[in-house]
Amino acid sequence: MKIGITCYPVYGGSGVVATELGKALAVRGHEIHFIAYSLPFRLSNVTGNIFFHEVNISSYPLFEYPPYSLALTSKMVDVAKYEGLDLLHVHYAIPHATSAVLAQQILQQQQLDVPVITTLHGTDITIVGQDPSFRPVVNYSINQSEGVTAVSEYLREETYAHFDVEKDIEVIPNFINTDEFYRSDKDYFRRALCPNGEKVLIHVSNFRPVKRAQDVVRVLHQLRQDDLPVKLLLVGDGPDRMPSEHLARELGVQDDVRFLGKQDPIMEILSVADVFLMPSGSETFGLAGLEAMACEVPVVCSDIGGLPELVQQGESGFLCELGNVEEMTARTRELITDEALHKRMAAAARARAHDFDTTRIVPQYEDYYEAMLSEGVPASG
Repeated sequence: MKIGITCYPVYGGSGVVATELGKALAVRGHEIHFIAYSLPFRLSNVTGNIFFHEVNISSYPLFEYPPYSLALTSKMVDVAKYEGLDLLHVHYAIPHATSAVLAQQILQQQQLDVPVITTLHGTDITIVGQDPSFRPVVNYSINQSEGVTAVSEYLREETYAHFDVEKDIEVIPNFINTDEFYRSDKDYFRRALCPNGEKVLIHVSNFRPVKRAQDVVRVLHQLRQDDLPVKLLLVGDGPDRMPSEHLARELGVQDDVRFLGKQDPIMEILSVADVFLMPSGSETFGLAGLEAMACEVPVVCSDIGGLPELVQQGESGFLCELGNVEEMTARTRELITDEALHKRMAAAARARAHDFDTTRIVPQYEDYYEAMLSEGVPASG
């Protein structure tokens, strides 16, 4: 198949999943065309049967904000027509699904049928999409897509609850290549970070307020008050990074915190961690947590959204009440002070990650593509 994939190319879960999906499909023999305003974050190079088409956004004095969604539509039409795409698979409802639906309608006028599959990832439904100014567009774009998938049962139900969706939504979870994500021997790195044998906590996110990164600093502070030897690694960047730095100074734990910024690949850093902290206020799946679990790092996270579908309570991690720093601290304390418990949960985390391996999930997308292609695209009315 020739598949067009559109995603946000920046540091974040939806872009990572879309890029990894394209790479995995290419390995399985499909021709993949990424269509975005810049090279996707995880697509370090374009080779073989993977192609990249940049969306050029022209700047005119007439436009205070250049119309990216229309430029994207035009590029989709061009790539679909001249590369002979079989389908367009867009990740994130706004504006990608809207642009794809419009592109499809233009292509139909040229007697070309290109199905649109929309994958819903999270804030496109739970936050952005529910904004009254966007809701009608999201609703229309989902219903006009030939296929709709969601990355968790939670997100599927949220979509039905907040939108007038007439389509069947297929749940296809996020995935990971466990042959690439695994715990490796990085003792030299760990010794450099923790010369006195301290335990290592880690948090990875885009540092938006919804990720609650400051709660992670508070967990560290409570553990240090108990004189537990522990270090914290904060990976990523965003609006809450600076407030987190300020909080660490206010609490006097700045010497035990390392802000590492955006890192890719992340496996080496995860390989020195003992506990992954994820106090998010909203998560539809928790890809960062899955990556940690693949590296044998138990997850301590909020009991919200799609996280209970990933983390097995008391087995591969702990689910805590949202915003309850004391509970999250207690669970983390258990893991870093009980070696037998940590060893058992680390192994269970790795085993759980195998349930979401690329080899299990990517074929589900292939089957879904085939089903959508067999149904065909209805004529525009």
